[in-house]
Amino acid sequence: MALVAVALLLAVLAVFVWRNGGSVVVALVGLALVVSGVWWLVTERGVRRTIGALSVAAGIAAIVFAGVQVGSTVDSPVFRGGLVAVLVAIAMGGASLALADDVHDLERREARHRADPPRHPVLICNPWSGGGKVEKFGLVALAEELGVETIMLDHGLDLEQLARDAIARGADCIGMAGGDGSQALVASIAVEHDLPFVCVSAGTRNHFALDLGLDRDDPRATMYAFRDAIERRIDHATVNGRFFVNNVSLGVYATIVQQEGYREAKAETTRDLVPELLGRAEEPFDLQFTEPDGAEVDGAFLIQVSNNPYVLGPSLDLSQRRSLDSGRLGVFAVTAATGAEAASVVMLSVVGQRARSRSWHEFTATTFEVRSRSGSAYAGVDGEALEMPTPLHFQIHPNALRLYVPKGNLVAAARRRSRESTLRELWSVARGIDPERAQARADA
Repeated sequence: MALVAVALLLAVLAVFVWRNGGSVVVALVGLALVVSGVWWLVTERGVRRTIGALSVAAGIAAIVFAGVQVGSTVDSPVFRGGLVAVLVAIAMGGASLALADDVHDLERREARHRADPPRHPVLICNPWSGGGKVEKFGLVALAEELGVETIMLDHGLDLEQLARDAIARGADCIGMAGGDGSQALVASIAVEHDLPFVCVSAGTRNHFALDLGLDRDDPRATMYAFRDAIERRIDHATVNGRFFVNNVSLGVYATIVQQEGYREAKAETTRDLVPELLGRAEEPFDLQFTEPDGAEVDGAFLIQVSNNPYVLGPSLDLSQRRSLDSGRLGVFAVTAATGAEAASVVMLSVVGQRARSRSWHEFTATTFEVRSRSGSAYAGVDGEALEMPTPLHFQIHPNALRLYVPKGNLVAAARRRSRESTLRELWSVARGIDPERAQARADA
């Protein structure tokens, strides 16, 4: 079903391009103008910034014009739009069914992952995280109902010491109700003592909970992990021995978040600093690394290393990981130095070919190293701004973090994995071949 739907989508796209080739070209030119104009807007000052703004306006006008032209020439646009939507739904649904045939089996086998409920569970709560989600959702009262001891992180208290003290008093399971940085710190202590960890999604963005397949909108749902005690093992990663569960950012973002006042005025700080960091007169970032094929890369303005690879979205904030147990680091970097190079990356991304850009670098690895000539580099480690000595040594630690999750999470995780499907995997399934075995043979 998925393969047939993809074939029909390609046919519809071919007909669309054939009938509206001129409008497509105009729209692509408009997109290039927008991207290159935005580059000048954020990296230049004075007249060049004004030219960038004019380029953005011209690009948007071209895209709107192309859209109007397409709308006036397409017969029954509602029908055609509906047809595309149906085909996309069939392709995604069929791929999910084809690649997640173990979901129902997981529902039957979930009992095998159930551990003995903890006898002395402890939950550390950050009362300010997520705008006060601990109080808003009544997490302390629910913890009392579930027999979980709660510890409040008050001003002046050390989170790491609170976790260590709780374990010293006999905690056999420890959880954190807070943001991703707090989650990573408490999880690292749980790994150190080989104790199960519970992630309670009481932060602002809750990226870790999202990628785990937990309910990040309702932290009460994640609290039942203490009661259900379904054990799941996932990877974590380290940079120079420092634990992280999400990612480490280097380059322009890491430099900006180091600035005093960034937390209070993020937009203003970014606007003022980007021209200084990426402008024409600036030196490339002092960051070097070696790709798996041996190619040397120098001067990337952005490097991100993640605990398992991200499926990249329109922005880093919208990117997600489909799996947290692949045993691989995800690495991507951007070396674009001009608006034209940035536009090239975006244009190739639109057609799914960004890997062909010389400014884009993306791969996976079990270990990775970033060097600098200065001997140090700014880094954002799970959102925490640090300056670290180089070289930076990254390593994945497969299945090293023990989690207790609520009922249904193993199924949710399997469904998340099935969303990342490739035509190669689908073709393997259609031929009766296990896609994981086929990929293992290809890697070998």
